[in-house]
Amino acid sequence: MSKSVLKALSTSALVALFTLPAAAQTLGLGRAALPEEIAAWDVAVQPDGTGLPVGSGDVFTGEELWVENCAMCHGDFGEGAGAYPMIAGGEGTLTAARPVKTVGSYWPYLSTVFDYVHRSMPFGNAQILSADDTYAITAYILYSNGLVDDDFELSNENFTDVVMPNAEGFFVDDRDTAEVPLFTGAACMSDCSPAMHITRRATDLQSTPEGAVTVFAPDRPTGVAANAAAPEGGEGAAPAPAVAPEPAPEPVQEAAAGPDPALVAAGEGVWRQCRSCHQVGEGARNATGPMLTGILGHVAGTREGFRYSGPMRDAGAAGLIWTAETLDAYLADPRAFMPGNRMSFRGLRDADERAAVIAYLQSVE
Repeated sequence: MSKSVLKALSTSALVALFTLPAAAQTLGLGRAALPEEIAAWDVAVQPDGTGLPVGSGDVFTGEELWVENCAMCHGDFGEGAGAYPMIAGGEGTLTAARPVKTVGSYWPYLSTVFDYVHRSMPFGNAQILSADDTYAITAYILYSNGLVDDDFELSNENFTDVVMPNAEGFFVDDRDTAEVPLFTGAACMSDCSPAMHITRRATDLQSTPEGAVTVFAPDRPTGVAANAAAPEGGEGAAPAPAVAPEPAPEPVQEAAAGPDPALVAAGEGVWRQCRSCHQVGEGARNATGPMLTGILGHVAGTREGFRYSGPMRDAGAAGLIWTAETLDAYLADPRAFMPGNRMSFRGLRDADERAAVIAYLQSVE
């Protein structure tokens, strides 16, 4: 078979391929989708609540569903795992050089969360979650971002009452009217701006002195030219600089004894379980949990700028101060120590681990 024949056959096959949809309409192939089939795929939820299914789910149920279906990719607390994105945290970072865009810091509408989870998650096994499951997971995501308390229940009835922190951070794309007209007119090619002319010169402002150029050297007083030799004595001679007496040495103070360095090192390793929600050290700030620098000796529930749960605020008002002893009891079982508080971490059962992480917190005060 010649090359010309093969080329003709290939062209015919391509024409048939691209005209297949039109041929299907005329040849009676397929059928129109049934209303119930369309409804099964039409699961979109709008910001005003349109499309929400009837149902509800609470934070604690959502936590269990999250661990089963979401934590392997997004972390136990929404901190992200591997290459998968963070879901919680990032507050106040949108103006930073590297903003952290999460549900709490960036997403403007809660409907986007519900729609995406209900339609596409969990990854690889989409649409196995019921409406109630999706409400519960969405409630847990809100809780992980510090937007609701742990007793919150989300439903189709109160869904639109939830206002996301960045709801006002988005605006309608107005580039068609605001920017496109600036770049679609005829381009100016000549006489596009007023004529330029010189009004003053640098010499007029005495910023370029005439004569010898003065060169400054580090071993001469400021303002003495390198090529202007001063007389060795008599009038005009530069006075010898006065030698300042050496300051008396300050008394050496003995450093206060700190936590055991070995225990601190061990605590830094344990801290990896905490750092997805809490920050310490220089530049630390509130995140999913409050900043913990200087926590020992601090009144519970009073870190400025953090939204604590009611039980934590009440404990602080009642006089709870974080000491090594109270922290140890809290870290052993946060929910038993303070029922209703918002910390989702189940606690450190090992006493040695608790002692190590407390020593680490002492070291970064």
